[in-house]
Amino acid sequence: MKKLFMISFVSILSLISCNKEQKILSALEEYNVAAEQKAFHFGDKLDLPKDVLENAESISISFGDKQTDNLTVDPRYFTFGENRITLEVKTKDGETLNQDATINVFTRNPEKNISYDIVAEYPHDANNFVEGFLMDGDMIYESDGLDGSSQLIKYKLGQTLPAMIEKQPAGIFSEGCAIVGDKIFQLTYKNRLGFIYDKNTFKKISEFLIPNLMVEGWGLTFDGRNLVATDGSNKLYYLDINDASQIVKILSVGGSHDIFNQLNELEFHQGFIYSNIWHQPIILKINPANGEVVGKFDFSKIAKPFLDADTENVLNGIAFKGNNMLVTGKKWSKIYEIAAK
Repeated sequence: MKKLFMISFVSILSLISCNKEQKILSALEEYNVAAEQKAFHFGDKLDLPKDVLENAESISISFGDKQTDNLTVDPRYFTFGENRITLEVKTKDGETLNQDATINVFTRNPEKNISYDIVAEYPHDANNFVEGFLMDGDMIYESDGLDGSSQLIKYKLGQTLPAMIEKQPAGIFSEGCAIVGDKIFQLTYKNRLGFIYDKNTFKKISEFLIPNLMVEGWGLTFDGRNLVATDGSNKLYYLDINDASQIVKILSVGGSHDIFNQLNELEFHQGFIYSNIWHQPIILKINPANGEVVGKFDFSKIAKPFLDADTENVLNGIAFKGNNMLVTGKKWSKIYEIAAK
């Protein structure tokens, strides 16, 4: 009888423990569903459910390669945008429970909508699938994409006939480009390669491997110290100009209401990074000190006639002529000079 009683008692304890674990897991699952719809900011607390807190001996957050028991949105661990984490709960009964969660982090300050005037229009070759675009002196340097049509060209603003051209071999899809001194750096889309050219002759000097952490090669600019690249995410990758296959740092970009994935063509100007969003007629003004989007240009009206002709004719060219911005896109017939108000 005593033996039967002990077995029954142990079974009851085991059942209670299982019920507690299930209760904690259910609470964590509900928390994750709610958290995915919430806008978090740096400094916010992760207010876990009462059922979790009351039955937990300890709680930690795992980010894969790092871990913390600080249940706040700490910028040492979290970044702007989507953060995929694992909540690890050690219960008072000695069990370890895990729950995946998504925490979306936004900026506290809303970005400014920047108004502008169109002060000039220039012709642009409508055959060019623009991927990289910049101005140096009175010359435009442009990297055009598509398999079989990829090229690096140079032409004077106001003209469409290239003064210099370097065709890419079949199978290469050119992407963003940037000038560093007397060199031009150029990315490729999925070839995992970048090219370095002599700026004055377009003779190829060398190649480099695109860093493994970058999913693909998209946009490229130079901030005076490092190359800055995009890969279709909300991240800016700072690359060493002496070895562009090496990442110096990674900066996540954030807005007050939007996760700005698919950052694309880039331009650095007077301390800010400008980026368009693939398939959106907007250009963001980004503070490189913290990744916050501080301003936004809406070019819907400019882009509309080109998008009406083909939805792939998206805005994808940013350059600066003095303090004015030059804007163009894939297979656009025009370059617009913009003066911000």
